[in-house]
Amino acid sequence: MKLFEELGLSPELLAAIKRLNIDTPTQIQKESIPHIIKGKDVIGESETGSGKTLAFGCGIIEQVKPKQGIQALVLTPTRELAEQVKESITNMAFNRPLKIMSVYGGVAIEPQMHALRTADVVVATPGRLLDHLQRKTIDTSKVKILVLDEADRMFDMGFYEDVELIIKACPSKRQTLFFSATISARIKDLSKRYMTDPTIVMAGKQVDPSKLKQVYYDVSKNLKLSLLVHLLQEEESDLVMVFCNSRKNTDFVAKNLKVNKVSAIAIHGGFTQNKRTNTLKLFNDAKARVMVCTDVAARGLHIDNVTHVYNYDIPKDTNDYIHRIGRTARAGEKGKVINILCEYDYDNFSKVLREHHNLTIDKLDTPQIKRVMAIKTEEQNMRRPNRNFHRGGHRRRTW
Repeated sequence: MKLFEELGLSPELLAAIKRLNIDTPTQIQKESIPHIIKGKDVIGESETGSGKTLAFGCGIIEQVKPKQGIQALVLTPTRELAEQVKESITNMAFNRPLKIMSVYGGVAIEPQMHALRTADVVVATPGRLLDHLQRKTIDTSKVKILVLDEADRMFDMGFYEDVELIIKACPSKRQTLFFSATISARIKDLSKRYMTDPTIVMAGKQVDPSKLKQVYYDVSKNLKLSLLVHLLQEEESDLVMVFCNSRKNTDFVAKNLKVNKVSAIAIHGGFTQNKRTNTLKLFNDAKARVMVCTDVAARGLHIDNVTHVYNYDIPKDTNDYIHRIGRTARAGEKGKVINILCEYDYDNFSKVLREHHNLTIDKLDTPQIKRVMAIKTEEQNMRRPNRNFHRGGHRRRTW
């Protein structure tokens, strides 16, 4: 705890951190907390899992006083991250009677409207928060500290204009903190207009490249699923994340893995909030070994013990590739990334190699595998005509 004591935190906050069994600050915490505690604006570049929440949480706990209105506002890109940040700040404030709440879409708005009347700290997704602003069911006039968490992800998701409207709804005299995996042009633009002489803190990568092995297989499209099933059955692993580019593919892959006796669950933005929360808990508790997901799970969420990351689809945005592979080889542990390519992935994969030429991704020969018969999801059956039969009535095997 000695290093935390040197950061200028109050004894009350030090006791809270000790209670969380955290004794050594991460790089982003060590370099940003002294500036945050002094009330300065900060731009922090640091990847998911590096401890940003504790860093800005310290500023919130030190500044916010109970029952004086909403004094801290944290914006996050996803519902899951909003819940995660709320829980983290709540744990840090265990000895203070602060009312900390999360606000996001996909759930009833009326209970939020009622809770906002007495909230001290609000962690929210931009869309639902803007809805409350338009309804005049939230008062942001007393906000002392405004945090944008995973700012680049919010902008990638199309929230740039919403975020700017929210910033304008807050008092001009406030502390503003931007945290992001990359400091993009849009973040720089916002900082010039809405921050005061910000301190820029850049933390190193948490993933150890020497412990991360990256490989790829090149197969025909109708062998992708069979190869994935084979590798999941043969590769020794702890928790596994399988990334797809669409909700449809996520459902398709998860359904077929379960049919082939692979313990798999799916998560994407089309699920209700309760289902997404329960799915993450099942995976974090290792009650399901494989989580098939869209990029909603690549950023922000705290997930430990992931030994393997599979890219069933190669992402269009090369930064998403970097965020995906950052889910493994963390905290000194080894990790493996397996890319399963077909002709539809060539352009995206070439772009990854071109824009991140420092990556070493080895090609592996495709092993002998047993073909599996793919089962379509209900959505696929509804959208497509039945092509499993020739005119003569015989079943056509497509996988």
